Amino acid sequence: MPLSAKENILRKIKKALEIPVPLPFPAINMQETIYAAPSENLKTIFSTVFTGLLGNFQHCNDDENMVQTFIALAIKNGWHEVYCAEPRLRNIFSASGCISFSEKNLVDADVAITSCEALIARTGSILLSAAIPEGRTASVYAPVHVCVAYTNQLVFDGIDALQSIQKKYNNQLPSMLCFATGPSRTADIEKTLVVGVHGPKEVYCLLIN
Repeated sequence: MPLSAKENILRKIKKALEIPVPLPFPAINMQETIYAAPSENLKTIFSTVFTGLLGNFQHCNDDENMVQTFIALAIKNGWHEVYCAEPRLRNIFSASGCISFSEKNLVDADVAITSCEALIARTGSILLSAAIPEGRTASVYAPVHVCVAYTNQLVFDGIDALQSIQKKYNNQLPSMLCFATGPSRTADIEKTLVVGVHGPKEVYCLLIN
């Protein structure tokens, strides 16, 4: 009886795995960074790169100042339906008495608020994970993503972020890790840059000291 296409593919994969392939560059130290140590503080580097990628950066002195900053942004931008699935953040915002969270579906929200695992200064990226409530979706489906982060979450490079998350979760990594770098953008069509095609049109980072 002839093998099905699936069985044929699996058999070829099994056969290939039986023959070990040597590392092409055995002398490489994967733990060593290839980038020079930063000459500026990480907050300055992150804010410069992040805003250069069309992100909106706000520095806040503390949680209360962060809430007031968000309220000002909500009034300015007309955000009425605010979505947040994280109990800790909801408590911080609710303590002000000025923010009530929408119980509508995420897709109907004006803005979604999340925390993050880390901020990568060199690339201006936000590291999200499945360990964050709605971490798979909140930063994608809402038209505006607001990330609340703290200065102790700043790292220089991606490998630093991954090392910190390995330590945090004791090598039991969340099922999803995502590096979000600025608003969604694509230039696939006639090389014309379009923002907000398959993700948020705007991304804000409220960095708390």
